[in-house]
Amino acid sequence: MTIWAIVPVKPLNRAKSRLAPVLTREQRARLSRRLLVNTLDVLAKVPAIEHTLVVSRDSSALALARKHGARTVTERGKPRLDRALIRATLVAQGYGVSAVLVLPADLPLITAEAIEDFIAHAKEAPIVVLAPDHHGTGTNALLSAPPGLIEYEFGPDSFHRHLARAQESGVRVEVCSLPSVALDLDNPEDLEQLGAEWREAIVNSTERE
Repeated sequence: MTIWAIVPVKPLNRAKSRLAPVLTREQRARLSRRLLVNTLDVLAKVPAIEHTLVVSRDSSALALARKHGARTVTERGKPRLDRALIRATLVAQGYGVSAVLVLPADLPLITAEAIEDFIAHAKEAPIVVLAPDHHGTGTNALLSAPPGLIEYEFGPDSFHRHLARAQESGVRVEVCSLPSVALDLDNPEDLEQLGAEWREAIVNSTERE
């Protein structure tokens, strides 16, 4: 199976606005860059993933992605995540991939072993594999083999919408709940779960670029 990972990235200097009560704008931008680099480095360690494709309208995010070995697609038009993911998926399909893995760039605990475990659930295509967030409502990973089996439905309660899409389409679906994939950094409560050492690193460190 030939798999490409697709990582959507919001403009880094405007990302993580819900963390504004606890982090300055500069700290949030640094956090977004740090998370993106970590995501790309983890994906690069997964043998099953042939390429990682970053889609963003932020030129600095795209440049950072290329520096870390990813391919890039520039998002056009109004900011719409699902549309950006469709554009990236079409690019991947143009290279004849047999599956795409959509993964956000804000999963601080993600590991290569967790991604390998997730991919292992896609034993027989056609199949959609979903990983919910720690609330059980969002989608923190989505693998479609082949690409395009269901429409993207990212946003509030996306996990249940993706699950319903697969069931309505008669597509076989696997749910894979992984602790290291479940936590995404959206609000101060999420940041609290990481502990003081991790929070201090976010505030004080400079990311490797």
